[in-house]
Amino acid sequence: MTGAPQTTDGVEIAPDIAATTFVDRMTDKSPVVIAVVNNKGGVGKTTTAVNLAAALASPRRRLLLIDLDSQASASLWLGVDRAHLRPSSASCMLQEFPAQHAIRSTRVQNLDLITGSVELANADLVLAQVAGRELALKLALQRVRSRYDIIILDCPPNLSLVGINALVAADALIVPVTPQHLAIEGLVSLMTSVETVRLRLSSKNQLLGILLTMVAPTSGRGPSLARSLRDEYGERVFRTEIASSPVLEQAPTAARTIFQFAPRSRAAASFERLAAEVLDRLRATRADR
Repeated sequence: MTGAPQTTDGVEIAPDIAATTFVDRMTDKSPVVIAVVNNKGGVGKTTTAVNLAAALASPRRRLLLIDLDSQASASLWLGVDRAHLRPSSASCMLQEFPAQHAIRSTRVQNLDLITGSVELANADLVLAQVAGRELALKLALQRVRSRYDIIILDCPPNLSLVGINALVAADALIVPVTPQHLAIEGLVSLMTSVETVRLRLSSKNQLLGILLTMVAPTSGRGPSLARSLRDEYGERVFRTEIASSPVLEQAPTAARTIFQFAPRSRAAASFERLAAEVLDRLRATRADR
C-alpha cells in the first residue's frame, strides 16, 4: 500500500506498512534488562514500555515486562484488574516474595508481566534501613532473568529508591522525552542523576537511546525543539519518533496494546520501527564489549 494515508473507522493506516516489518538480527541471546526511565511524568514511559514489549515479543524472543509504578498503569493496560495486582513487584522488592511466583501471562503471546501496586509508594520507607537497598530489584530478578531474552522495566516518574533500583538492575536505558521545553531541560538533570548512580553504585547500564514521544509535527515549537534535541544529542536519539495519536490514547481503556487495538495504524508501525532500532542498538552494544 502506497500513497496518502487511508483511514478505517477513524484510524489512520500507515502507508507502506509492510515495509515496517523488521528482520531480527539479535543473534546474541544473553538476557538483557532495559529500563524505560525519566524522572518527569507524562512523557510516555508506560506507552513506550507496553507497546515496545509487545512489538519485541515473538516465538523466538520471550519478554518480561515489570511494572515499577505504584499507579500500576502498565498492568491495567495489559488487562489486570486493580483488585488482582498482588503479588506484585512490590512483593518481590519489599517482602522477598519469589519473583518466579509473581509472574503472570498476558494476552500477548510470549509477553509475561510482573504487576505494579500501590505498595511501591512506600518503598523508600520500607527499604530505608535495609543494607544494600539499591540492589533489591537486581537480586529479585536473579532467578528469572535467564528465562527471558529481554526484560523491560516500566519505571516510576521519579528517582526514588525504586527508580534507583531500576537503574542498578538495568543493562540499558531508554529515555522517552516530549518535544517540550521543560521536558528537554529535565533531560539534563536526568542524565546527571544517571551518571551519579553509575559512579556511586558501580552500575553498568548504558544509554540505548532517547525517544521522542507525543510528537505533533505541526504544533507550536515542537518541531524546532525536536530538531534542537537531535542537534544536542545526535545519534543518541532514536530515528523513530512516536507521534501523538488518538489510538494510543484509546488503547489503554480497551486494555489492548496498539497491535491489538489498531494493528494497521501509524502508531503500530512506529513501534515496529522502534523495536527494529532497539534490536540493532543492542546488537551494536554487545559487539562493542
